[in-house]
Amino acid sequence: MRKYHLVALLGVLLVAAGFVLLTQSRALAQDEMEEPPYLAEYYNAWVESAHADADAEAFNHWNDEGEVEADCAQCHSTPGYRDYVGQDGSEAGVVDAPAPIGTVITCDACHAPNAVALTSVTFPSGAVVDIPDGSRSGRCMVCHQGRASTNTVNDAIAAAGLTDDPNTPSDQLGFINVHYYAAAASLFGSEAHGGYEYEGMVYQLPNEHVPGLQTCADCHNPHTLEIKVDVCAECHEVETQEDLMYIRMPGSSADYDGDEDIDEGIAEEIEGLQEMLLEAIQSYADEVVGTPIAYDPATYPYFFVDTDGDGEVSGDEGTFANGYKAFTANLLKAAYNYQFTVKDPGGFAHNPTYHIELLFDSIASLNVELSDPVDLTYATRTDPGHFDVTAEAFRHWDADGVVPGTCAKCHSSEGLPIFLENGVAINEAPSNSLACSTCHDSLSEFTRYQVAEVPFPSGATLSFGEGEDANLCIECHQGRESTVSVNAAIGRAGVGPNEVSDALAFRNVHYFAAGATLFGNEAQGAYQFEGKEYDGRFMHAEEVQTCVDCHRPHSGDFRVNLCADCHEDVEEQEDVLFIRQEPEDVEAIDYDGDGDAEEPIRDEVMALEEALLVEIQKYATETVGTSIAYNSAAYPYFFVDANSNGVVDEGEADRYATWTPTLLQAAYNYQYIQKDPGVFAHNGDYALQILYDSLEAVGGPAAVESFTRPPVRY
Repeated sequence: MRKYHLVALLGVLLVAAGFVLLTQSRALAQDEMEEPPYLAEYYNAWVESAHADADAEAFNHWNDEGEVEADCAQCHSTPGYRDYVGQDGSEAGVVDAPAPIGTVITCDACHAPNAVALTSVTFPSGAVVDIPDGSRSGRCMVCHQGRASTNTVNDAIAAAGLTDDPNTPSDQLGFINVHYYAAAASLFGSEAHGGYEYEGMVYQLPNEHVPGLQTCADCHNPHTLEIKVDVCAECHEVETQEDLMYIRMPGSSADYDGDEDIDEGIAEEIEGLQEMLLEAIQSYADEVVGTPIAYDPATYPYFFVDTDGDGEVSGDEGTFANGYKAFTANLLKAAYNYQFTVKDPGGFAHNPTYHIELLFDSIASLNVELSDPVDLTYATRTDPGHFDVTAEAFRHWDADGVVPGTCAKCHSSEGLPIFLENGVAINEAPSNSLACSTCHDSLSEFTRYQVAEVPFPSGATLSFGEGEDANLCIECHQGRESTVSVNAAIGRAGVGPNEVSDALAFRNVHYFAAGATLFGNEAQGAYQFEGKEYDGRFMHAEEVQTCVDCHRPHSGDFRVNLCADCHEDVEEQEDVLFIRQEPEDVEAIDYDGDGDAEEPIRDEVMALEEALLVEIQKYATETVGTSIAYNSAAYPYFFVDANSNGVVDEGEADRYATWTPTLLQAAYNYQYIQKDPGVFAHNGDYALQILYDSLEAVGGPAAVESFTRPPVRY
């Protein structure tokens, strides 16, 4: 034994001597050439990071087993990571064998040549996602993607035989854990399907932050893992990482958790919804399942039987044996989403809208089964207006994968800047919605693109004035047709006013042509009949003459406080609908002939609008011989009314194709008024003039005998 110790000691001395000699040789070499200092800089950054924490549970969990099992080795050891990317010569994309214990995530993992070559990542859902900056963030996403998805949850429900029985508990259905820090699954939203996405609902695509800040490595130091707060501070008033929790941008103006506080940080909105979902989960477990449930974020399997009914994991409840085993399909989906949002503490930055949607839908799903539902009355699932990721205006091209250049200017986040720079729009990938960079040319100063004047479909070039921000609004809110284009179509058909031509098709002005309405005769966005006079630009009161004077540009809401300066009883958004105020020294006119000259101007417009549809249908049946019906929500809006009941019934899908010039003009104007719901405020008299003339053209003098045409004032 003594001999063995002497040999061992000799070995140690030899190793020590060798180390001294090596150190001395390096010192001599440094006299001639300095060691690259950046290596030390990166090492020192990494060594203090979580990836280098040799004491962390993430790298010690398997010590008793003596090896890191293959299912976990990919992210919990350097050999496992290298195995996954195929750097050890094995097949890439899988881990072939357990990894040895005792390693962390070192340089050899992320800087392995195969890791550096990554340009795409496969998520647990099976989705293969291309990484915008290639391997810089692809290396992060190999691990920070979670271990489950919508598909995982659905497969488990199907295996338990509960696909069509969502509210029956089963001991065959265990909790499914997405795992920790699934930041990439958050970031890529419904492209990765990391959260549980309810059937029939639309979810946020990859979160589009701002150009240059779209991926992991853009926002995090890849060695320290810390957030680049100094970069955040270029747009946000932040100094520390903790300050990020309280960020709230103008585009996120909804009250997501319904607590009447729209000034709190988005992280706080998410926390509010998390509290509401946990309440719904516990109510559902009590009322539907009959087994109380409690949650502990720090103890596997996280959800436990709440034996004492206090709503918390207390006493000896937090044991594996007491893990919750009475999940229904509905309860599992909601619990999975709760865990998904909790286990990505940076979800408020990675993809806040996606987290809000998952939480809201989970609450709504459980609420259906509760006698006392969690109150979602004032909660909001998505952003308003230009940031509504669920809107058809942005989701219409998802299946195609491309927004054509003819639409991209107004229906993609980058379309307008490209148009302003080049004078043309090009094909774009579908985007969540508009973005800050759509209208702001500087995201640190938040200045807007400057537009001096704007061309309209009629050929007119119009402007609110030099340097007016509202000129940006009317780049899109101008419609896509005009008097000129309708007349051109009629001219090409070469038929008389009441002759049918198969060369005629419905001309759709498109949605929200508010700018054309506001400018009236100057824009000629509606169809203006020859020989008639029409109001030009509607001049409101001083300081409320443009789009952004009256609307908040991010949400689209009215600036009700300004309306209230002149209009009594206006306190809420809906109150604007009831405004009726004539110019000074002008006697009120009863335009629709119902004997009420004091009703809201919107009601006057709606009365003529309803009368116009009646006359359109009468003309189609009696003059054309083919009945017509209108559906505001289905393209091409006008259909053959096979049973002549005046509405588009199920199965009536044949587009109307027997147009005369007179019918086309009237139908175009009917659609024009329908698609500008604020027409009564944008230019009420112009709208009434258009409706009156359309009624007269399609129905003759009798159609307008009870109505009054507004005089031209502007």
